[in-house]
Amino acid sequence: MARLVTSSSDAPSNAALAPGLYIVATPIGNLNDITLRAVDVLSRCDGVACEDTRVTGKLMKHLGLSKPLWRYNDHAEERDRARLVDSMATRAVALVSDAGTPLISDPGYRLVNAARDAGVEVQTIPGPCAAIAAITLAGLPSDRFLFAGFLPVKEKARADMLAEFAMVDATLVFYESGPRLTKTLGAIEDRLPGRRVAVAREITKLHEECRLGSAVELIAHYEAKPPKGEIVLLVEPPQETDASAEDVDALLRDALKTEKPSQAAAKVARATGADRKALYARALELRE
Repeated sequence: MARLVTSSSDAPSNAALAPGLYIVATPIGNLNDITLRAVDVLSRCDGVACEDTRVTGKLMKHLGLSKPLWRYNDHAEERDRARLVDSMATRAVALVSDAGTPLISDPGYRLVNAARDAGVEVQTIPGPCAAIAAITLAGLPSDRFLFAGFLPVKEKARADMLAEFAMVDATLVFYESGPRLTKTLGAIEDRLPGRRVAVAREITKLHEECRLGSAVELIAHYEAKPPKGEIVLLVEPPQETDASAEDVDALLRDALKTEKPSQAAAKVARATGADRKALYARALELRE
């Protein structure tokens, strides 16, 4: 018979919280999406390290809690981080981001690393995460996925990163902002043509939306209705190709009329799902 495994953090709510660092996931939209354990830790900690004291202040007010709020992000000076870590020897410090799970494209990595180096006890209090929530909404393969955070802002760097992921056999997950969405969808269509894309936005909020379609269809929709709010982009894995060797050669010859072998190989790889290195070698043979 299975038995519930408990930890030291299951102590009575009126007991003192042990000194250390507590990584606390907070709601990504609906303020009711917070775990009982997260509320317990926030109610018993000595203070909260947060990205924006105004945002976290609203959450604490919603929960009926009042604690010291210390502004912290990954751009904090080393001495400020060291001072915060030193305080964890005698105080329980909760780390939160503005929304969701800290460290997931949010501040916290350097603080957790410094705390571990200092021998500070670190505990995680799991909860909401926009990337995971979007995967459950999208209807794309969820058995394997790659979370890559935010794509680069510059066009070439963004295109290069997408090309790097072209042959990854997993659903790709990115964070994006409304103003950049259509440009990013255009880059996806260019580098990962023909794949289904999901746009999940305003997750858990009043106007939650998850729209699935081709990048071209989504561009048309969001050009007509510019999106607001925070966005998660998901791209389906590459599909197995039925292209024959003759078909591949024909595509390569056509691409080589205007492009270098490396560019032709990349283009045909995106179109067929074939291995780009093998295509490059074949492109060199065809050119000669």
